[in-house]
Amino acid sequence: MNEKRATVTIPQQELPVSYEPEVVVIGGGATGIAAAIAAARNGADTLLVEQRGYMGGMGTAALVPAFCPYTDGEKPVIRGIGLDLMEKMKQAAGDVYMSMHKDRLDWVPIDAEVLKRIYDSEVTRSGAKVLFHTFVDQVLAEGEQIQGIVISNKSGRSVVRAKLYIDATGDADLAALAGVPFHIGGDEGELQPGTMCFLVSGLDKDRYDRFIEETGQGGQLSETVQLAQQNGDLPEGRKRISGTAWLSKSVAGFNFGHVFGVDGTKAEDLTYAAIEGRKLIETQLRFLHKYVPGFENAHLVHSGDQIGIRETRRIVGDYTLVVDDFMSMRSFEDDIARNSYFIDIHLANAQSTMAIKRLPKGRSHGVPYRCMLPQGKENLIVAGRSVSSDRPVQGSLRVMPNCFAMGQAAGTAAAMAAQAGTGFRGVRVPALQRRLTEQGAWLGDRSEAGAEGAAVGTGATAAIRFDEEC
Repeated sequence: MNEKRATVTIPQQELPVSYEPEVVVIGGGATGIAAAIAAARNGADTLLVEQRGYMGGMGTAALVPAFCPYTDGEKPVIRGIGLDLMEKMKQAAGDVYMSMHKDRLDWVPIDAEVLKRIYDSEVTRSGAKVLFHTFVDQVLAEGEQIQGIVISNKSGRSVVRAKLYIDATGDADLAALAGVPFHIGGDEGELQPGTMCFLVSGLDKDRYDRFIEETGQGGQLSETVQLAQQNGDLPEGRKRISGTAWLSKSVAGFNFGHVFGVDGTKAEDLTYAAIEGRKLIETQLRFLHKYVPGFENAHLVHSGDQIGIRETRRIVGDYTLVVDDFMSMRSFEDDIARNSYFIDIHLANAQSTMAIKRLPKGRSHGVPYRCMLPQGKENLIVAGRSVSSDRPVQGSLRVMPNCFAMGQAAGTAAAMAAQAGTGFRGVRVPALQRRLTEQGAWLGDRSEAGAEGAAVGTGATAAIRFDEEC
């Protein structure tokens, strides 16, 4: 039973209107970056609001060490803004980095400091405005319309009034404040664990590579990790290192280990996870020194500003993408992206196992526009890991390349809606699809729209405009 808390009534307050853009994007992670760039490039006056002093979300704030795959094993599935941003990071990361990763598209190591600068440059170059160090703490809504949002920062509290609102928070924070229904976690409230990622220097990659070749266990060091667990030098739980992302011959990032029982929508849980995550890194460094040749002099350079969060809210939208859609590689009449990343649900506790389902090489499924449209709101769209899906599919959609693709679609739709004077359900889907493909996105072979596995799906289909643009 919830403990009853004391309450305080806040006096009515008159707030200034600080910004009146056509489109406001809340959240500066991969989703929000692509959304802001797309909206601005398509002609909308756009403002991006971010709580930190830089963009990048989990890739910079949580130091997730590598981009998940952009390809289906044969060709890029994620293109457009997302692929362009990654390529710009690679080109700016220096000669040594390029010599190691020039032609790579899957599991590309993230140079967080370079990436921050690329995001700054590309978002501002698009024409979008950026407001850092700012939170949204209230939504002003009337019926199905959001009239404004209350923001808080060092300048005080003020109101942003926009025509269209994009929730790119990853946690559906804006949607939740607006009263949109959502699900969180599994049937028993379980959530994927968090991971405190980190960056180390002082490594000897050549020596490490010889060790990998001699032991034949690959870069995930499964045998070494399990030996350390048996010896009591690592806690039970994750049986491998998710990957060692090499930025140079001596510097690498790690996605290693779990902190369980963390709800990323609660400040208390994030505080606990930060403390426990840093403790776990100390244990992991001792393991690297003791068990991994080439890592004897590993030195911690930086840990994430916050723990990496894989799962929180999933909105209830006009269509819910389900595991059967994933497994049958279904296409939809309103596809705005393709996804080929495997279902990747991390264990909820140290004793359980991971759930992984993969699609055949060269195959993908569609991501329908309707799964970004929250029930009950007309001028709000939700993109990124919190779109309307079941829990297994969220375990696939949640990664950064997919977030770029959904963000580009959301931003493009917002610009089109602003120009037409409609809400998001008034956007003509064929026109949106054409504009996305013209601007580099890949929606698969549209000639296969009537093939086996294709579907319009269920949900509020009639609310979406499938008619061609005049």
